[in-house]
Amino acid sequence: LAASLVGTPLAMRLGRRTGLLDPAGRVRTIHAETIPRSGGIAVALAVQTVLGDLLASISIAFDKPFAVGDAITIGQDSGTVELIGVSSTRLRSLSGEQIIISNADLLKSRVHNFGRMYERRVLFAIGVAYETPRDKLLRIPGIVEAAIRAEAKTRFERSHFTAFGSSALVFESVYFVLGPDYMLYANTQQAINFRIHEELEKLEVQFAYPTQRLLVEGLSVAATPQPRTD
Repeated sequence: LAASLVGTPLAMRLGRRTGLLDPAGRVRTIHAETIPRSGGIAVALAVQTVLGDLLASISIAFDKPFAVGDAITIGQDSGTVELIGVSSTRLRSLSGEQIIISNADLLKSRVHNFGRMYERRVLFAIGVAYETPRDKLLRIPGIVEAAIRAEAKTRFERSHFTAFGSSALVFESVYFVLGPDYMLYANTQQAINFRIHEELEKLEVQFAYPTQRLLVEGLSVAATPQPRTD
C-alpha cells in the first residue's frame, strides 16, 4: 500500500501539509548533529504524532469506513461527517456544534455508521392493567401485529406477552422499518401507536401506569373526644 502511494497527488499533498516534503516535492533532510540532544526527543515525538495522523488519514481514504454525509457515532459523540482531513475528521452534531476528532484516535475507536444501515429493527413494549380479562389479553398480540402490518414499509417479526411487571402485564413486539431514515421510523411508530390505542380503547382495555396498593390490617379507629358541657 505504501509503495503504491509514492508519487501520487494524495501523497504529495499530505507530505507538504506535514512538512515531510519541500515545495518542490523533495523529501526534507534533517541532520541529527544539528538537533540538540534534548530537542531530538521532542522532534521524534512530534514526527510520530504527525505520521500517526498521516497514516490514519490514508487508511480512511482507502478503507472508507465512512464518507462525508454519513451519520456516525464514535464513543459518546454522534453527528454527520462534514470533512475528512489530513489530521482530523469533523462532525456536525445533532445539537449543532462541530466535533473535531483526530484521525489516529478515530481509528482506535468503534465507529457506528448509520449511513450504511439498510433497515431499522424496532423493539417496543406496552403494559396493560392486571385486571384485564384473559380473553382480551389473548387478542392483544393480534391487534399489535395488525397495526404493524397496516404500515407499508414494515416487516413484522413477533408480538408476545413477555412479563408480569411490577404494575402491568407487559407485551413486547418487534418489527423492521424497511429504510434507514429516522423520520420514516418516527412516523411509522407514531401511526402504530395510534392504531393500537384506538383498538384497545374499543376493547375497553386499560393501559397500566405505576400504582401502589396499600393494605392495612387491624386498624382501629379511636373514639372522637366529646366537647365538655360544664
